[in-house]
Amino acid sequence: MDVFALFSARVANAMHVLYPEVGADLLARIVVEPPRDAAHGDLSTNAAMVVAKPLGKNPRDIANALVEHFKHDSDVASVEVAGPGFINFRLEAPIWHQVLRAIAEQGADYGRSTLGGGAAVNIEYVSANPTGPMHVGHTRGAVFGDTLASLMAYSGYEVTREYYINDAGSQIDTLARSTMLRYREALGESIEIPSGFYPGDYLVPVGEALKAEFGDSLLGKPEAEALAIVRERVLVAMLELIKSDLALLGIHHDVFFSERQLHGPGGDIELTLAWLRDKGMIYEGRLEAPKGKTPEEWEDREQTLFRATDFGDDTDRALIKSDGSYTYFAADIAYHRNKFLRGFNHMINVLGADHSGYVKRLQAATKAVSLNAADMDVRICQLVRLLKNGEPFKMSKRSGDLVTLADVVEEVGADATRFMLMYRRNDASMDFDFALVKEQTKDNPVFYVQYAHARAYSIFKTAARELPELDFSAAALAGAEIERIVTPAELELVRVLAAWPRTVTAAAIAHEPHRIAFYVHELAAAFHSFWAKGKDDVQLRFVNHDDPKLTFARLALVDAVRQVIVNGLGILGVSAPTELS
Repeated sequence: MDVFALFSARVANAMHVLYPEVGADLLARIVVEPPRDAAHGDLSTNAAMVVAKPLGKNPRDIANALVEHFKHDSDVASVEVAGPGFINFRLEAPIWHQVLRAIAEQGADYGRSTLGGGAAVNIEYVSANPTGPMHVGHTRGAVFGDTLASLMAYSGYEVTREYYINDAGSQIDTLARSTMLRYREALGESIEIPSGFYPGDYLVPVGEALKAEFGDSLLGKPEAEALAIVRERVLVAMLELIKSDLALLGIHHDVFFSERQLHGPGGDIELTLAWLRDKGMIYEGRLEAPKGKTPEEWEDREQTLFRATDFGDDTDRALIKSDGSYTYFAADIAYHRNKFLRGFNHMINVLGADHSGYVKRLQAATKAVSLNAADMDVRICQLVRLLKNGEPFKMSKRSGDLVTLADVVEEVGADATRFMLMYRRNDASMDFDFALVKEQTKDNPVFYVQYAHARAYSIFKTAARELPELDFSAAALAGAEIERIVTPAELELVRVLAAWPRTVTAAAIAHEPHRIAFYVHELAAAFHSFWAKGKDDVQLRFVNHDDPKLTFARLALVDAVRQVIVNGLGILGVSAPTELS
């Protein structure tokens, strides 16, 4: 049950009754949301202000008409006009009791929606070059993308998690040459790794594997042939390393798309450029030098260009380099046409901070290859700064100069890593303090939330111990007299629970999964606050020896909190322990 959606429908119906001339486009702009100040009520709507100008009426007059209409609604305790025309509602207790019943009945599905209507959405995330283990810079995007995928699936979308393997560039040649050195090392040679090569020890096992498979036979082959063999073996090894690193955080992709399939005769790039040319989206022309480029740094020549500005980009884009090879952007266009032809009208790309300049060009490419039938959202994940007690933290590393994903998970665990990386907007830089995420205090957000879940279990244990003659099973709780939940403190907690479906929907529409982390932390805070009030006021304690029916009702409330925390942590990919050591 979504209280906000329920009253959105009632407000829309009231507008239709009072002002039938109001069209659907205006009704769609009306929102029902929590008031900025909780003291003003439970719900607030901007309905009167949205329709006032089109109707040529004073917004307060419209608001007063709506107030009169809602005075006859049995779920409304009071309704009043505020400011220039906002309408604030206070709801009767039974509406909150319906929320608790909905949570009990729907369980894991409370908050789940059909928003997506089964539409296919492709979420591409991580997509790091397959040249080594995941480092901390990749970790934030990995967690963000995976959480967003879970959120979208929970909201009714058919989600495909995709990893784009950048295995066609010069960095792969460098990787193969770096691995060849490790192969020589495995054969007993003394090696020196040149600048620009990959120095990490993670290539040592690949060299050993090549020795086991080929002995020293690769040394007798022409260099190009030997490197081709090494390239294939090391790409497989690096991809397995990446998959195992991601698995430490519970991250698994549905599709691993190789960039190499875009290249070559008859490949996606060739086919896509032919299609674009046929549609008049390609021309031969010249580009102005980018700002800051000197004549020596910029080659002014006629070249094959994509009409990116026709689709919202700042400049047209080159597709073919002076040596005849394709640009990276040509591959990007072909890749996104491939996605569209696979049936994806909705695409989300999660990229690192160094790719902020790619947003408009990727959106332009998607519009072009789909003839404006598909949409693209690019989410940029900003940098993470590693700290310990507020000071820069350098860890022991196994991969050259990088701090790896595995290093971070080993230090603080998967739960803390995932939650803390989601406890801030993706487009804001963040500090990750290893000391903080190990603390068992309210200052540690992940501990605070998990402790709330464990506390719920502890309350049930206390009830079973103090009232052993009573049955506190789920079946028994289903018959609890929820109507006994009436105190302001109890209803305040239920109001937070009632916000869960709206939070999920808003987060999915905005592609902002951090809202889920914020919400479960808010719910945990409300639950801990209510528990603390029971320490001071015996009437608010969960277990009441003199009133078993009230105890049942309170435990049903506790179980509702437990269930919603589980639902939220499930989207975040974080466990919900029943006790904390």
